[in-house]
Amino acid sequence: MNEVRRSAAPLEVRGLDVYYGHSHALQGVDLSLDAGVFSVVGRNGMGKTTLCKAIMGLVPVSGGSIRVRGEDITRRPPATIARLGVGYVPQGRRLWRSLSVDEHLRLAGGMRPGPWTVERIYDTFPRLAERKDHGGGQLSGGEQQMLAISRALLTNPHLLIMDEPTEGLAPVIVAQVEEMLLRLGEDGDMSVLVIEQNIGVATAISRSVAIMVNGRINRIIDSARLAADRDLQQRLLGVGLHAELTPDIDVPATGTAVKATQQPPRPSGPIRIYISNPTPPTRWSQPAPIARIEAAARTLSTQVARLDDNARRTREPVTSQSTGPPVVLVVGTLDTKGTELRFIRDIIAESGLRTRLVDVSTRGKQATCDVSAQEIALNHGRGGSAVFGPDRGVAVTAMADAFANWIKRQGSIAGVISAGGSGAASLVAPGMRTLPIGVPKLIISSVASGDVGPYVGPADITMMYSVTDVQGLNSISRAVLSNGANAIAGMVKARLDQGATKQRAAGTGLPSIGVTMFGVTTPAVQKIVADLHEDFECLVFHATGVGGRSMEKLVDSGQLSGVIDLTTTEICDLLMDGVFPATEDRFGAVIRTRLPYVGSVGALDMVNFGAPDTIPERYRDRKFHVHNPQVTLMRTTAEENERMGRWIGERLNQMDGPVRFFLPEGGVSALDARGQPFWDAEADAALFRALERTVRATGNRQLIRVKQNINDPEFASTIVSAFRTLFGRGGARRRVAR
Repeated sequence: MNEVRRSAAPLEVRGLDVYYGHSHALQGVDLSLDAGVFSVVGRNGMGKTTLCKAIMGLVPVSGGSIRVRGEDITRRPPATIARLGVGYVPQGRRLWRSLSVDEHLRLAGGMRPGPWTVERIYDTFPRLAERKDHGGGQLSGGEQQMLAISRALLTNPHLLIMDEPTEGLAPVIVAQVEEMLLRLGEDGDMSVLVIEQNIGVATAISRSVAIMVNGRINRIIDSARLAADRDLQQRLLGVGLHAELTPDIDVPATGTAVKATQQPPRPSGPIRIYISNPTPPTRWSQPAPIARIEAAARTLSTQVARLDDNARRTREPVTSQSTGPPVVLVVGTLDTKGTELRFIRDIIAESGLRTRLVDVSTRGKQATCDVSAQEIALNHGRGGSAVFGPDRGVAVTAMADAFANWIKRQGSIAGVISAGGSGAASLVAPGMRTLPIGVPKLIISSVASGDVGPYVGPADITMMYSVTDVQGLNSISRAVLSNGANAIAGMVKARLDQGATKQRAAGTGLPSIGVTMFGVTTPAVQKIVADLHEDFECLVFHATGVGGRSMEKLVDSGQLSGVIDLTTTEICDLLMDGVFPATEDRFGAVIRTRLPYVGSVGALDMVNFGAPDTIPERYRDRKFHVHNPQVTLMRTTAEENERMGRWIGERLNQMDGPVRFFLPEGGVSALDARGQPFWDAEADAALFRALERTVRATGNRQLIRVKQNINDPEFASTIVSAFRTLFGRGGARRRVAR
């Protein structure tokens, strides 16, 4: 009997029905979970949490069966299900505020023997060891999630169910949770069922993803396909523009056609949404002035804005369009860091700069400041009620969104500075990233000595390590905070002086263009830059994931006049899980702005990994080239190239501006040339065929085959000639002010 149970599926759900009164929440759900990690995704209200509760016996089951390792657990009490080896991490964490971290763990430990002990938990989560005597209510959102996961692991389950494990967490904590889930799946000690709304996490941790629609498993899809198919995400999961402007569609799992119903015409322009009470009213409140209501209004765009050629080439960075005297924003959580933030503000004000103190606290308490947390919260799509809730993690995420929306509407921002811990950095960093490159941005934080990539992203954010925690003023914190305040003041003053100089010298600058490069496309880029340097300022971006994002951020900010996207290798790492991936929005900035675009397939012959021992097991039998001890390159196959060709081609089809995309038949990198390690004419041909089959060629959008290798001088000359033609020789020689 025991052998039978061990060989059975970790979880098998058949025909599961659950009702809430007359509401049919789960409708014949069928789901089978094998070893490893399996993700279930879906919009809110689709039944994901109900599925978790039904497996744990927390809601009554009306029909169907649930088996764990072959044993029927349908309608058994939750305590019995837990003793049979099912662990549960509920949505919202459900911790006891009065119990310490250590008491939580000791209470959960010992239910079942196994490899997970309290000591192993502390080794796995050192932060919990540091906070072992703190109560559950004193922990940050990330720490609370660590504790909730640890509590479930201590039951040594065969099956672990996790409901929204990354909800409301800072990006750096999300990455840690994702890494932990991958480790759990690789260890093989347990199977993990993850309910998740974060598509990036769901597709990263499991090979297949189940999609729930209206209480059913609509389909099970390969995670790589779901991650790459934005249209499918929009239809099934409500991600993107379609989710906001079209009704829900229940897509049939069998692929049968859905009869289209005629929709009322969409508005042709943006919609303004007004809030009659921009701040929460009291019994003493007076009617809000019209000007204040107007200032707090939100704009919902109903179509993608397109720039004509003249507007595109003369568009200036966002900061140059603002009016009023320049101001430095001092932003943070005044309920816990008020003394420190006011200390920073006073130093900046003493330097002669205008300041605004902005509160992004999530507790809803009033504080003396220039912009209150309540005013910031109203910029969230669901208003203040989405921000000031009991779950700190959810509140932090919502406030970060609200602050990002608020800062986009502000004019005359000369700089932004903040100080605090990981929570404060997570609150302000998304808003800082929306500002154009060049606007000084500084975060003083206790997390600045670690991996700051999730906070900085493609932006020019400066992070300064606080040495001590940002908690009160002392000899160390005064010195560090003073340095930060004086640094932002110096950056702002220097930039304002440079701006005045540029205005006096208007008409003397060259138009800037972005060029993407990798080590294996360097010769081509060097020749392109040399040939164009008299007419253009060529900004070269290293195609390491963040490099492409940085270039496209400048495109969105109006600081580039064209793009030579020679090296699109980041797509390899996006689709094949390399270490330098692009985001799903790669090419999005060019699509939105219609800039002149010349592209190619540079370095699409390789996926980047770390040291050889870090390569995923599924790739062990592939062809590799050791670039250096920390970078190993994997040759892409014909099948992978065909997939990349379709992915890129679909994005090129969305570009309405002038596009020329070149296919070098002599190889796409220095390693993909005759006699070199990655030469594979068949794989390259598969890439070219997929592009030619996918791209809809027009007079404005053309694919062009070239005989040479991408690094041959003749190929670089072809690129230069095409770009000059698209941009216009007269336009290229015009001097522009930036």
